[in-house]
Parts: sequence; structure tokens; C-alpha cells
Amino acid sequence: MSATEQKTTARQDSTRRPPALRRSWLFAPGGDKSALMAAMSCGADALIQELEDFTPPELRAAARSLSAEVMAAWRAAGIVACVRINPLEGDGLADIAGVIEGRPDAIHLPKIAEPAQVIALDAEISRHEARLGLPPGAIEIVPNIETARGIMQTYAIATASPRVTAVLCSTEDLAEDLDAPRSRAAVELAYARQRLHLEARAAKVLSIDCPYTFADPEGCEADARAGRELGYSAKSAVEPGHIALINTVMTPSAAAVAEAGEIVAAFEAARASGQDRARLGDFIIEVPFYLSAKRLLARAAALGEGALAASGRSAIR
Repeated sequence: MSATEQKTTARQDSTRRPPALRRSWLFAPGGDKSALMAAMSCGADALIQELEDFTPPELRAAARSLSAEVMAAWRAAGIVACVRINPLEGDGLADIAGVIEGRPDAIHLPKIAEPAQVIALDAEISRHEARLGLPPGAIEIVPNIETARGIMQTYAIATASPRVTAVLCSTEDLAEDLDAPRSRAAVELAYARQRLHLEARAAKVLSIDCPYTFADPEGCEADARAGRELGYSAKSAVEPGHIALINTVMTPSAAAVAEAGEIVAAFEAARASGQDRARLGDFIIEVPFYLSAKRLLARAAALGEGALAASGRSAIR
């Protein structure tokens, strides 16, 4: 079992998809019931009822009233049901009070720059769990990091509460905070994306890559592949039509599974014959390369794309 999965096993409903297998996260308009229900058909592993930027202040009370029904429908469909509230200094406290009875699987908090913000959210969730008699600790926290200050503190933010199972990288707010022109190539976010992923890995939580905020599917696919090359195994989205592309990129392909199988077989055969490494074409296979191939095979098995036994999930990192 991975460190990410270990962190939440005791708290999660047994039917909830583990954090390491949540490839795609879609933000959906918080006050639009038809859009929230339609989002179930896009194939996202996790859906987020967005009460911040996608919901004008005057519509937030009505949006909160939809949350319990929406969370129940999403969970019944096997989707991780999330809500993004407003900062606690704004409408966040009212948002929590309005959605908590719907028992969201995870609460996203935007514009996180300090560990203290996570600690405050944890305390508020705990207070409501006790008031309502909900299982303590079952609601996860996903900090959304959207500023230079937040990026610099990703590790501290990710370890501020045992509820934190993932951190999500922003695009528009982060580019604005960096005073950088927003581009399709996202060169302005390159360092931030790398640093967030590195610090999330150090904290043993899932790193969620920033959404591609342009409409073209080709650009989304390229952006997702760029994120995967950095090490991300999950990506957020604001466009339902991008989810299938993200799932494809974040799922090992048949060719990758076949190659990984050959690498594992070659290395194990070499070790069985007393060699310290193996060769496979131009590859010199040493222990890290072998372990990477094993992880890929385990991930493919857990996602249902490989023919390995279900126990392969235990090797996912």
C-alpha cells in the first residue's frame, strides 16, 4: 500500500477511490444543478462542486442547499465527491456549515498560503463532525495552492493536518501572482509545477496538476503529457470534454505495460543468474528502473488496464 493510501485507510469509506488512483478532478459550477448532475457522465474520478470562482456570492446560499443531493448522487456513481469552499476569511465558514451534512469526501480550500489555514479548516470540520455525530476524520482536505508564497510552503501545508490527502496547483491565480502572462505552453508555471510535485511527494500526498484553461483538446493533451513527464499522475480540469484525455494520459498505455513487463522479466532473470543489472535493447536496467516498471504495472492493474492480480495495488507509490 502506498504512503498516500496508508494515510487515509483508517478514515475513508471502503468504497472510496484511493487518492493515488484519482487521475482526473473536474470543477463544476456550484449553483447549476443540471451541470452538476451532468458532470457525472464525463468520466472524472473526482468531481468538485465549486462554490468560489464559479459561483457568484448571491448564488452561494442556493448552491449550498444543493450540496447534499449532489454529493449523494456523485458517491452513488462511484465518484469521489468534493466541494470547494471560499476562503475562511470570506464565505468559507458559511459554506462549511451549509455543505457539511452532505458529508463531502473532500473539501478543497482555495488560496492556501500558510499551514495555519489548513489547521483552521481542520478544526472547523472537526467541530461540525462532533456536532452532527459524523465519523471523525472522514472528510479529507485538499489545499489549492495559488500563490508564490503557497508554492514555497507546499510541504508545510501538505503536512499541516492528517486530513490532507492531496494538494492542487492553480493556473490563473498563480500566473497573476507571478505577474506573468498566461500562455498555452504554461512556461510561466514550469517551476511552480515542478516544485509543488516535488514537495507533495516528500509529504507523501497526491499532487494534482493545474487545469488547462483553454478550450482546445490538443493543447489539453499536450499539457497533461507535460505534467505526466514531471511525475504527476493526476490533473484537474474546468472543461468536461478534457476529462477523457486526462484519464488516457494518466493511465499506463498497453504499450507501456508491455514494455514494463519486459523490463521486470529481464531484470528478475538477470538477478536470478547472479547479475547485478540487465540489458534490454538500449536499456541498462538497474534497481530504480526496475522499481519504476513495477510501479507502472501495479498502477495499470489497480486501474483495471493490466492483467495483473488485484494485489498489485500495494506497489503503487
